[in-house]
Amino acid sequence: MAVSLRLPEDLSQRLSNLAAQTGRSKTFYMLEAIKQHIDDLEDLYLAEQRLLDVRAGRAVTHSIDDVERSLGLAH
Repeated sequence: MAVSLRLPEDLSQRLSNLAAQTGRSKTFYMLEAIKQHIDDLEDLYLAEQRLLDVRAGRAVTHSIDDVERSLGLAH
């Protein structure tokens, strides 16, 4: 799938410089940046959805004390 991306001039220049200095393509670095941050974005989205579910009473929560007791880790 082809994607078109318009970067601000300063970011484009930084990316070009990095690619030139390392001998890697700009595409390589754009893919690396996306790979690194997509996990964080997915985690954030899931956490926000979980919070909404908890606030709406659609999800069950457990205290750390309850979890430790159920695992036999309580002191």
